Amino acid sequence: MAHFLHRIGAFSVRHRRAVIGGWLLLLVLVGALAMAVREPFTDQFKIPGTASQRASERIEQKLPGTNADAAAGRVVFAAPKGERLTDGTAKAAVAASVKALGGAPDVASASDPFATGAVSKDGRIAYSSLQFAVEEREIEAATTDAIDHATGPAARAGLQVEYGGAAAAAESDPPIGEAVGVVMALIVLSVTFGSLLAAGAPLITAFIAVGFGALAVLVASGVTDVGSTTITLATMLGLAVGVDYTLFILSRHRTQVFDGMDRDASIAHAVGTAGSAVVFAGSTVIIALVALVVTGIPFLIQMGLAAALTIAVAVLLSLTFVPAVMAMAGDRITKGKNFSVQLAPPDRKPTMGTRWIGFVMRHRVASLVTVVVVLLGLAIPATGMRLGLPDDGSSNPDTTERKAYDLLTAGFGPGFNGPLIVAADVPQDRAQQAAKAMATRLGGMEDVAAVTPARLNREKDFAIVQLTPTSSPSSQATEDLVTGIRDDAGAIERQTGARIYVAGQTAANIDVSEKMASALPPYLVVVVGLALLLLMLAFRSILVPVTAIGGFLLTILASFGAVVAVFQEGFLASLFGVATEAPIISLLPVLIIGIVFGLAMDYQVFLVSRMREDYVHGEAPLDAVRDGFRHGARVVTAAALIMISVFAGFILPDDPIIKSIGFAFALGILLDAFLVRMTLIPALMALLGTKAWWLPRWLDRLLPNIDIEGTTLDRHDPRDGRAAASAGSPAD
Repeated sequence: MAHFLHRIGAFSVRHRRAVIGGWLLLLVLVGALAMAVREPFTDQFKIPGTASQRASERIEQKLPGTNADAAAGRVVFAAPKGERLTDGTAKAAVAASVKALGGAPDVASASDPFATGAVSKDGRIAYSSLQFAVEEREIEAATTDAIDHATGPAARAGLQVEYGGAAAAAESDPPIGEAVGVVMALIVLSVTFGSLLAAGAPLITAFIAVGFGALAVLVASGVTDVGSTTITLATMLGLAVGVDYTLFILSRHRTQVFDGMDRDASIAHAVGTAGSAVVFAGSTVIIALVALVVTGIPFLIQMGLAAALTIAVAVLLSLTFVPAVMAMAGDRITKGKNFSVQLAPPDRKPTMGTRWIGFVMRHRVASLVTVVVVLLGLAIPATGMRLGLPDDGSSNPDTTERKAYDLLTAGFGPGFNGPLIVAADVPQDRAQQAAKAMATRLGGMEDVAAVTPARLNREKDFAIVQLTPTSSPSSQATEDLVTGIRDDAGAIERQTGARIYVAGQTAANIDVSEKMASALPPYLVVVVGLALLLLMLAFRSILVPVTAIGGFLLTILASFGAVVAVFQEGFLASLFGVATEAPIISLLPVLIIGIVFGLAMDYQVFLVSRMREDYVHGEAPLDAVRDGFRHGARVVTAAALIMISVFAGFILPDDPIIKSIGFAFALGILLDAFLVRMTLIPALMALLGTKAWWLPRWLDRLLPNIDIEGTTLDRHDPRDGRAAASAGSPAD
């Protein structure tokens, strides 16, 4: 592999202008295609085959014209404290607003709260239910603007008006997360290299990788429904790994030039050596993302494939675009701080990395025990983790969705914001009796606040009721209620003759969370198994991959525990802008496993590959650990700080999904990079000594030698003219 990548690097140096121009032209073409076919994103989480999805399909089949996917919303009216909406002026204002709402574009109907009884007992709060003629992703700003304009009479009468569901105007947060990540990356890179030009190269690569990933998501949106979080995840990872992979190759090139290697030969050599680590690091991330296919969950598969494509582009850019840019920049990109260990002045003070690895190796057992105890301590809250999906109740208190949610809770009870739809096949000869008996049976269950009268279809063989729980949509009690209704289905059918189905957004959220939880074990097995084989191939060792995986599992447990403590239990919630304690977003554990695993392996490959490189070049095991760490510590530290900054920037937006993902990724990288990869792993490597590189002879013969260390590139001295000739003469 090293020779192959060396040739790619040399080609990119010789044809630098063509390589750079080709990438930019391809980006423009993909952008034009994306703009031509793009469609709006969706925020709905659906999984085919779940009980709630089958119920929705059954409702559509038996009640033609009922579009289960059509958007719905609510407009909530509230009188000032001490006043009532049923008074003359307030009632007239609400009635005028409801009439105007019914005429808003794409609004199929707007219910009259005074006709439907949608007024609280104290008369202060009422709501109008809006049914749209289109799906939520098809609702445009003109529609929500018209809805807001329609409620003008109520607002002018001094009433509070809030909007929930699809009636609320979609607010897009400014890209503050990306901006913070980019600024922090520039600062870290400038400090690391001591050169703005060298700092800019990784950012340019990251921007192009992100561009390809985002545009690919837009192209996919023209073919199928794509979730809005898909493009955010691709952006997160594209920024992080685009910077990291360029950083690995660029730092190797600078070190080699400082050591006296010819400039163009150094670029090709860096691609052949550090590029091999980039390929394997990228492969582990791609494996972790593509493996989301085994979950069978469409929106997760979309997110995984989109992010994997972004990673693949980042790897290709690192191997082609980056060497072309380095060749164009010439000697200017190597100016700044000296990374070379060989050329360090003998009287220079030891670096922080040198002092740290010395401390860890002197106190290897204490370091090992301390890291394990800390990570297991952080993992304790994970034992109480509950999964769920966000609703308006988890929104920021300042948003209209949250205000509408709170008003409805105050006026009608916590369960009102998460009604369940219970439908049933009923015998035609006694449809009314069966439907009524079903409703009565459901109304007598624990945690049920109200059940509406049953509505029959035209054929009198299908009934539907709306059930309001007494508990909030995300509570354990509501989840138990849904489970209890389904478990009681057989008894209900025997007693009433009604074969029931439970639908509605609350039931769908519960089903999605259960499906996600059940997908975790097989996904973890696939990811860890494939990565174990890949790392064994890269390091030609059994214990090195095992320690890498073991450290990752500790990171994951600790990350789960910290996320539960902050987002579910509310510990330090205000510090991170968490408005409401709620169950953990159901897709988060799978994403933490996939993303943090792949990124953790980046550091493992880069640090340990340098240790192995020194070992196979004849150094003693302990010296190889020490020198390999010294070579890679500065770069891995910079890469980790950049990733942490990029992910931490996504904690700032109000979106609970994005906030929790940013927190989990930033913390996971912090723990894995500094506690696991730069403390636990060196301590283990020092304890194992030569045993770390043990591989049975029969397995050694079976595994192909991919030469990740670039040993074959050193058969001649890369500083002489032969190496320079291998890179070719400059094309410019």
